[in-house]
Amino acid sequence: MTPLRVAACQINPVVGDLDANVTRITAAARDAAQRGAQVAVFGEMALTGYPVEDLLLRRSFAVDSRQAVHELARSLDATGCGDLIVVVGFLDRDPDAPETSTNPTGGARNAAGVLHGGELVARYDKHFLPNYGVFDEKRWFTPGDRLVVLDVDGVRLGLTICEDVWWPDGPVAGLGGLGVDAILCLNASPFEVGKPAQRREVVAARVAEGGAPLVYVNLVGGQDELVFDGDSFVLGADGAPAVGPQFVENTQFIDIEPRGLARAATVDGWSVTEVPLPARPTVLADPSTSWTELDELAQIWAALVTGTRDYVHKVGGRTVGLGMSGGIDSALVASIAADAVGAANVYGVGMPSKYSSDHSKDDAADQAQRMGIHFRFEPIEHMVEAFVGQLHLTGLAEENIQARCRGMTLMSLSNLDGHLVLATGNKSELAVGYSTIYGDAVGAYAPIRDVEKSLVWELARWRNRVAAERGEVPPIPENSIAKEPSAELRPGQKDSDSLPDYEILDDILRRYVEQDQGVAEIAEAGYEPELIRKVARLVDRAEYKRRQYPLGPKITPKAFGRDRRMPITNRWHDPA
Repeated sequence: MTPLRVAACQINPVVGDLDANVTRITAAARDAAQRGAQVAVFGEMALTGYPVEDLLLRRSFAVDSRQAVHELARSLDATGCGDLIVVVGFLDRDPDAPETSTNPTGGARNAAGVLHGGELVARYDKHFLPNYGVFDEKRWFTPGDRLVVLDVDGVRLGLTICEDVWWPDGPVAGLGGLGVDAILCLNASPFEVGKPAQRREVVAARVAEGGAPLVYVNLVGGQDELVFDGDSFVLGADGAPAVGPQFVENTQFIDIEPRGLARAATVDGWSVTEVPLPARPTVLADPSTSWTELDELAQIWAALVTGTRDYVHKVGGRTVGLGMSGGIDSALVASIAADAVGAANVYGVGMPSKYSSDHSKDDAADQAQRMGIHFRFEPIEHMVEAFVGQLHLTGLAEENIQARCRGMTLMSLSNLDGHLVLATGNKSELAVGYSTIYGDAVGAYAPIRDVEKSLVWELARWRNRVAAERGEVPPIPENSIAKEPSAELRPGQKDSDSLPDYEILDDILRRYVEQDQGVAEIAEAGYEPELIRKVARLVDRAEYKRRQYPLGPKITPKAFGRDRRMPITNRWHDPA
């Protein structure tokens, strides 16, 4: 029997832009058909974008989503792809289902629609609804309770959605019992460091359990603080994944061979829907391309750039502005911004005060020249003097008014010129509260808010090394990397005046914030309990600041934001 050619279509949808997503999916499907695909598979909720969050509580949005899947079917047919079988994620909701206190979404489903001949011919509903970390799917969806098998001219394909493959004895095991030839898995799996390897490990366990190869199709692109890395792949019984690219739209082709297994129409514990479909004729040329997985720092950089680019573009922006102090954080953000939206669309502003060193001003101007971004100086000394003189400010109040004058300057220029302001704070500073509300915390997006300080330096060196390897001028001045970090808000100020070495601080923060370890547990790693308690107090007291900080791309297992939800008014502290 001739193999069945499946196209794994990795696209970047926009949440709520149903018409544009229909167009995007139609174009990718048509390209796949022209390159010999008989089945085209798209990611989870590709038609609506993911996550739609509380948009689905609006019945009108759910109705529009269901109309869009029918419009997509018609669009495919009208462009000559009606004989292509398309499997696409969408939001479904029974328009007649009542809204109740226990079911406010009226039976909304995270669904995979099967489109053929201009019609929606089948639907699979996601069984396992994740409700941890960044996911709230039990708030939004009703779980599915049946298996769906597509019989395409004798090649049987099972359907699953994302979380369904993370659990043993679930739909994959059921589909294995039915003797399917392959399983198609639609995903909206956000990136974090180590996630690609984790996915492969999980899928390998399901392939062993179900006995069938699995085609894993993921979304790509940024959506608020989430970044989808693509990384679609197919994993067979041999355990060697055929991987696609990361962080770019792409179509990967897989030929599914009938396995000649005994076939079952039913399996214990499951209701089953089997849908017979014809396969369109195809020429099995080899359109595949091999890809090499990015190393860890390259993945992180791509995630930060993707998140920043898509946030700016998806909210309708084009240009960005940021304060450039000559320090490492703003230097890294400027480099990310240039890679994300182009150097011509980046506007840097140097805002020296009387405490700013000459080398800081020189470093900021040097970087702007290296990168070819717009740059101007707007000294804030006279603004600060006006506030200090009027209000008789001293100490911390005087330090913070400098940051607030800079924030006011950036936001005023944003209002004047239409730039989206990027905040430049890193995760370590955000953790311990070393940011000024209405000062350096202003902005629309914070590209490194989930990047700890020690990683900031590592990424800066990596980006310069990549530039040198390409024969380009390294974007970040060496002095910005080498000098001791300082906010320069008072004479001779250094971060080390009040914080431990960043390697030590970041490890304590990693344990306290990301791993939820207590004082006693962290002390087992060799740190002084009093130092741990000091850091923990700083973290706890800064929760109100973090709630007001701009969002930014998530790259760690637990980012500040929807990943970590702590009370702001809280009097409990670890007594250890």
